[in-house]
Amino acid sequence: MNHVMKRAAISAIASISIAMSAASARADEFINVLTGGTSGVYYPLGVALSKIYGEKIDGARTQVQATKASVENLNLLQQGRGEIAFALGDSVKLAWEGNAEAGFKAPLDKLRGIAAIYPNYIQIMAAKESGITTLADFKDKSLSVGAPKSGTELNARAILAAAGMSYDDLGKTEYLPFAESVELMKNRQLDATLQSAGLGVSSFKDLATSLDVQMVAVPEDIAAKLGAPYVAATVPAGTYQGQDSDVKTVAVVNFLVTHSDVSDETAYQMTKQLFENLPSMVAAHKAAEKINLQDALNGMPVPLHPGAERYYKEKGLL
Repeated sequence: MNHVMKRAAISAIASISIAMSAASARADEFINVLTGGTSGVYYPLGVALSKIYGEKIDGARTQVQATKASVENLNLLQQGRGEIAFALGDSVKLAWEGNAEAGFKAPLDKLRGIAAIYPNYIQIMAAKESGITTLADFKDKSLSVGAPKSGTELNARAILAAAGMSYDDLGKTEYLPFAESVELMKNRQLDATLQSAGLGVSSFKDLATSLDVQMVAVPEDIAAKLGAPYVAATVPAGTYQGQDSDVKTVAVVNFLVTHSDVSDETAYQMTKQLFENLPSMVAAHKAAEKINLQDALNGMPVPLHPGAERYYKEKGLL
């Protein structure tokens, strides 16, 4: 009897050990979501995504990291210091190519795609008293172009170049994140700021309620000169206080990106839970209204992660 009980006890201990090991393995699933500045669109969407993953992916522990956005996010992914990141399409393309001028010392060959999400609209807001109404008016004026080598700053360079200008034509170039740019404008220390974000970005909402401002258009001929991944777009009237008419601009699609060391199952779940919980993303920011499964593979600049590929095959997209 004792021998039987002993064997049963050993068996029970072994079963408990296996169960604990499995639970430990699941508990070790860590997902760090790389976003952008807290006053942009990436951050609230990243918070929502982190919450979804924490609740829907078994055993996952999640964290949200505020960063300087696209360029920093992609470099962090390459170093294995994040599991999923928001990034602009042009930044992802330049990272894959290893464009040193854009902030990538070598090709980031570990990057893998999860999904195309919503477009970033390049939005330019100037203080009315600056007299800036067109891109040509920026000559000898002060402009904040985003954090150094951020996705926004790469957009600013490209747009000025297409308009036949460079930073040398400006009176002063500030390399500041969204919130800091807005504070300088409120204090009358800056004429304008260019921000690449979803429509209704909180920094511009704040600025438009605090100062008389003017949205500056990016004409369609500039969009044509820029070419892919830029497309002509419109900031609809009423997006910001005092904006009475539509404003022409350009947009670039954002992507969610991961890296090759993330497991297939985790990448599969990150993709699946994104698309199966879109109402939670929209509740965090209306820019997420543009995220849809049918466009998820459009213009993907890097290879898909096999886990994401599995999800899209299940949905009949591949």
